[in-house]
This record gives sequence, C-alpha cells and structure tokens, in this order.
Amino acid sequence: MKESTLHEKTAVAQKIRVLIVDDDPIVCASLATILTAQADLEVCAEGKNGNEAQLLFDEHKPDVLLMDIQMPECTGLEAAKLILDKHPQARIVFLTTFSDDEYIVAALRLGACGYLIKQEVANIAPALRSVMAGQMVLGTEVVGKVGSLFEKETATSSVKVKEAAAVTAPLDKLTERELEIIQRIAQGLDNKEIAEHIYISEGTLRNHVSVILQKLQLKNRTQIAVYYYQSLG
Repeated sequence: MKESTLHEKTAVAQKIRVLIVDDDPIVCASLATILTAQADLEVCAEGKNGNEAQLLFDEHKPDVLLMDIQMPECTGLEAAKLILDKHPQARIVFLTTFSDDEYIVAALRLGACGYLIKQEVANIAPALRSVMAGQMVLGTEVVGKVGSLFEKETATSSVKVKEAAAVTAPLDKLTERELEIIQRIAQGLDNKEIAEHIYISEGTLRNHVSVILQKLQLKNRTQIAVYYYQSLG
C-alpha cells in the first residue's frame, strides 16, 4: 500500500503544470477540459488578461504559460515581456487565432517557446510536452513563415536591420560545433536528439548551449532559433 501511495505521489509531482490565460471564458474552460484529460498535464490556474497572467505566474510558478495575444487591459505580448524580464527561464506558448506576421516575429523575439493556432486543438497537448523537452513549437500555419519573415524583415527595414545586427553577434564568436548546434535547435530538435546526432552526452550539450547563450547574449533556445533565421538574411 505504501509503495502504491508513493508511486501515485511521484506521478502527480511529474505532471506538467499549465497556466491558461485567455479573455474568453469559454476558451479557458475548453482548454482546461482538454488538458486535464491528459494524465501528465494539470491546469494550475486560469486568467483573463495580461495583468492576471503576471500575478498568477508569480503565485503558481507554472511549468508552461499558455496565453492568448489580444486581450484587454494588458496584451499577451506585453505580459510576456514583463514575465520574461523577471523570469528569464519562463516557458511561454502563445495560443491565438491570429497568425499575423508581426505577432509571430514579436513573440519569437521576446523569447516565447511557441506560437500555436487555436484551431489546431489536437496539437496543444503534444506541443506542451515538446516545450518541456526543450523544443520550440510552431503551428502548421506558422512554421513555414518563420524563415522568410526574418529574411524579409532584415531586407526591408534599416531600423530592423540594426536590431538584427544587435541580436546576431558575429559568427566568428562561435565554434563549428556551436554553429551546428544552433542549426539543429532552429530545426526544432530537443537536447537528446541533438546529442545523439552529434555524438555527445546531453550534459555536454547543455554546456554548449549555455556557452552559446552567453556568447550571443540571448536568454533562451527560442532566441537562438531566431538568431539562426536572422543570420540567413
């Protein structure tokens, strides 16, 4: 009996805790129902705008924040910036009906771990698991746009070119191995997959990623992926 109880507690402790923030209560309720039906997911709280997102994040410290973009009082993008400034390791996934180019670029620049479209309901739970594994997740409407968006950005606006230059440090700062790791991160591979591809341990890979972040003065893997796409422009 004791072993069974201990196993149950361990299983609960391993659940992915999700904070849902959306100004539509029906969407919040639907998402909560979908996610809690998964054995490994748990909804720890729900909010209706960016202000509540910040308060609830501080209070519950979720594993993943699943948040809409367009909300009253404080948008998802505004909230994400403030949360990431305070909690650089926060995992934020945007879930929205809008695949507008400017929203996608802004979200990835902030360091969001993902950008999903609400219509792709079946992909949400797997996407959250992928984020916990260290991957960046993009909806099918979004994934084909990302590279061209950053290329277009750097080619059409001198202001944005300067921004890109600030983010994309000179490539000569990076070793050949680090460049290979960046490319694989941008492809969406997690640490285990990258380590297997280049024949090193996950611990060694994590050390490489930490060094890359320091060299490029970036916060997380999503910004590494953005760096890679910008370097193509």
